Amino acid sequence: MSKKELKEKIEEKIKETIEKPILTSFIVLFFLTILVLGFSLPYYLDNFRDFFKEVMAEAHGMLFDIAIIGILIYWLNANGEKQLRIRMYKDEIDDFRQWESEEAAFRTVGNIKRLNRHKITEINLVNCHMTKTNMSHVDLTGSNLNSSNFSHANAIECNFSGTRANQTNFENAKMNQANFEGAFASGANFKDAFLIKANFRNAFLIKSDFSNAYLMEADLSNCHLTGATFDEASLYKANLKGAEGITADQLKNVKTLYLAELDEDIKNEIKEKYPELLGK
Repeated sequence: MSKKELKEKIEEKIKETIEKPILTSFIVLFFLTILVLGFSLPYYLDNFRDFFKEVMAEAHGMLFDIAIIGILIYWLNANGEKQLRIRMYKDEIDDFRQWESEEAAFRTVGNIKRLNRHKITEINLVNCHMTKTNMSHVDLTGSNLNSSNFSHANAIECNFSGTRANQTNFENAKMNQANFEGAFASGANFKDAFLIKANFRNAFLIKSDFSNAYLMEADLSNCHLTGATFDEASLYKANLKGAEGITADQLKNVKTLYLAELDEDIKNEIKEKYPELLGK
């Protein structure tokens, strides 16, 4: 083997070693250990007891550095990485905003779920497209959903409490047992939506459209329902007590009000004008 070939082979081995950081660290440790022990040998032989005391003092200092500085740096790095990931998920949501495609919908929902894993619920989803996605059990408490599209989405037991969902499209979405307590959903579209046992307590639903919605056992108590539409909606066992702005005429075209809870004045007016709605 020529000198040139030998040199090239050595350089190649060195490159391979450098590309393996763990192996490189062990090699460096091995040579440093030999060097340090070699220089320290006279102290071992002549005055081992005093030398050992010094070593133990340094060991205690090392433990202190690991316990305080090491753990602190690890925590700072972990927290920094977490914040970077959260920022990345939010940036991706911004990138897909107003993009009406299947990919945009699924990527957006994926980022929402990742943010939920980091205990983030207040998310800016204005003008986001999330049709035909699976959002069951997602927590969007306090989020801004204005003008978003959730049509045909599966959002069973999803938490929308305290959200801003004005002009949002929930048409044909499956949202049984969803929580809209205290939400601002004026002008929202709930046509054909499945809202069985949904919670709308204290929500603002002014001019919202519940046409042909399934509101069986839904809680609409103390809601603001001025101008809301309930044509062909099923309100079996629904709770409408304390609802503001609701009138008997708004409910005249519903499928049923059987066993629904109503304020006495509304209930008496319906008994007089539309008694069939209170029957089976």
